[in-house]
Amino acid sequence: MAAEEDDDDEEWKVALQQWKSKTYSLSVPLRVVALRGSFPPAWIKDFVEAQGKRLKFSPEFRTNLDVLYSEMSQCLDKGQLKQKSAMAADVVSIGDSWLGYAIRKGLVEPVKNAEEQDWFQSLSNRWKIHLCRNRNGEVDPNGSIWAVPYRWGTVVIAYKKNKFKRHNLKPIQDWGDLWRPELAGKISMVDSPREVIGAVLKHLGSSYNTNDMESEITGGRETVLESLTQLQNQVQLFDSTNYLKSFGVGDVWVAVGWSSDVIPAAKRMSDVAVVVPKSGSSLWADLWAIPSATKFQTDRIGGRTRGPSPLINQWFDFCLQSARSLPFRQDVIPGASPLFLEKPVPEVPQERNKRKPKLETNLVRGAPPLEILEKCEFLEPLSEKALDDYQWLITRMQRPNRGLFGNLLQNISSVLNFKSRV
Repeated sequence: MAAEEDDDDEEWKVALQQWKSKTYSLSVPLRVVALRGSFPPAWIKDFVEAQGKRLKFSPEFRTNLDVLYSEMSQCLDKGQLKQKSAMAADVVSIGDSWLGYAIRKGLVEPVKNAEEQDWFQSLSNRWKIHLCRNRNGEVDPNGSIWAVPYRWGTVVIAYKKNKFKRHNLKPIQDWGDLWRPELAGKISMVDSPREVIGAVLKHLGSSYNTNDMESEITGGRETVLESLTQLQNQVQLFDSTNYLKSFGVGDVWVAVGWSSDVIPAAKRMSDVAVVVPKSGSSLWADLWAIPSATKFQTDRIGGRTRGPSPLINQWFDFCLQSARSLPFRQDVIPGASPLFLEKPVPEVPQERNKRKPKLETNLVRGAPPLEILEKCEFLEPLSEKALDDYQWLITRMQRPNRGLFGNLLQNISSVLNFKSRV
């Protein structure tokens, strides 16, 4: 009897060892909804290889930031969270100029324990300051980190070199060139209040984030209005969708817009130069943010309602590794790595032996020269006084008939702080 028990014990031990030696698949999901074309496709393959078989990676793409933002807003407005919605993702793309509004509306949640993560340590102080917000979306050193950058760029000015040479015009170098009489009717520009009025403020020697035009600008709001009206008369088309089409077919000789739009379009053309204005420009950034899915009461999307994937920090770490900067430095993707917001972008190996690049630009491997970059600014949420100044300007402008600012006055506060790069 004892012998039989010993045999049973031995069989049990063997069975236990066999069970322990088996590999059971335990996949960890990570769903990322991103802006199409904002990062290299190779990132997906490289991240999957780095994480191994445990990762169940589900990357999805939206055509622009406006679509993505609207999709999330609708979920919140309706109080319904659908499984395929961007709001049910672990991570989504968001533009930095939209971040404050997204926080105030409750679309995103803070990144927990951000300061303890490797990716946070790799960011410069300028990023840490810009992304630290309070619950009102305002920059606040006592706030939380609400997003993680993965790409940035600037507003740039593109111009047709052949047209300028033919008419013996000086190259464009700064914002003031947009007011040159010989360029009247030869300019197209994005239809963004922050960018248009911001260009006027930079032209007057002030900041994009001017809080009080009366006290900060000589001549106050009247001076700003005069320059804004002059610029309106200079620009043939204000249209964030079609400004580059007009430039491409030759209706205008100058285009002002976001580098993420302008650089790819300019590369498809000949005899085009692209410059970051030497007095500085506005900065834009694509960020990773965590949707506020946990506030929805539902059991339809599995564990997402209990919090985002445990792999989100691995994804953030991956995107901020120095190796990820190479496609930006090689101009494969427009923009620059967040690692190089406050220091020079390293050269690409054997870059000195390459032919002269087709596109003439003062951008250096995707980023402005440091002396210009120091004068560039992120767009901060407008104060109540600044909103009042913007409304004052717009109500006194000539009635636009070329798309300028659209139906802006219908909801000026949200549009001014929110209508930006799409």
